[in-house]
Amino acid sequence: MQTLIRTVVHQNFNQSIRCFSTRKNPIRRSYLYVPSSSDKLLEKSLNVKSDIIIYDLEDSVSPASTDKENARNRLYSFFQLQRKDIPQPERIAVRVNDINTPFFQQDIAHILQSSSVRTLILPKIHSAQDLHYVSRHIYQTYQKYPKEVPLRILPSIESARALWNLGSIAGWKSEHGALNGGTFAAEDYCADTSILRTRSRQELLYTRSQIAIAAKAFGLEAIDMVCIHYKDLEYLQDECEDGRRLGFSGKQAIHPTQIEIIQNTFVPTAEEILRAAKILHGMRAAHASQKGAIGLDGEMIDAPMIKQATKILEIAKEAGLEVPQIDS
Repeated sequence: MQTLIRTVVHQNFNQSIRCFSTRKNPIRRSYLYVPSSSDKLLEKSLNVKSDIIIYDLEDSVSPASTDKENARNRLYSFFQLQRKDIPQPERIAVRVNDINTPFFQQDIAHILQSSSVRTLILPKIHSAQDLHYVSRHIYQTYQKYPKEVPLRILPSIESARALWNLGSIAGWKSEHGALNGGTFAAEDYCADTSILRTRSRQELLYTRSQIAIAAKAFGLEAIDMVCIHYKDLEYLQDECEDGRRLGFSGKQAIHPTQIEIIQNTFVPTAEEILRAAKILHGMRAAHASQKGAIGLDGEMIDAPMIKQATKILEIAKEAGLEVPQIDS
């Protein structure tokens, strides 16, 4: 009878682990911007190790119509090259021009012809209505160039109005694309709100917290702001750790030297992995003994800790980190 109880409890524990498990996508920590205005930079992007490469048609390209058109055509031709070193479609994103420019519709109609583009970064999204507008243009393009793989859509939060409408933006749904996350553009946001930017980042704590929480509420990725001090890797490390503490799942980058620090920071530490493994091992034993909680290193551990520990180990495995086996 006791053996039967332990077997049932063990099965229930494993079921609870599966219920707490929500991650289904590859880990995406670093989002590197690559200007589409330069053949040289496009060529260099073939060798970067960023989880996501954002080919940019917006801010890194001159606002002149001819420059926008040339960048768009250059990028499309780049995607059409039949080369083995072109990044896998899952790693490719394009930041189009914002919907209030004359370039947006051309960007969508042109770029979405390519089967390589799986993710769109949408700048200056202020409301769910903006996303509906985008969705209609995606639908029109897909009528001509249908795709089997759903398009990932990440709006960028860049204004006071966007923050005010954050819940409706994060909860937006459409038949023609899925909202998979959101990015935060700190410099645009500060320009819109007259917030004075400092190295302490204290003035952005509320905004970043709201974005991270809204993303979690709707099961989305939360991608933190660019670190503009790209030569100061010590500061980047601090900013990454700060973002991870707030709940962000990744970070935007503007230089390849930032990638390694971002990728190494937005994963659990060795100490966190070991603790998570101990929690799951200890709780499995506790449940087998018909107990609901245990003590670990002076702390009480119960059901919510299982959820957190499970997520930590999932991320660790996806990142290829070693997960220790706890035997006793």
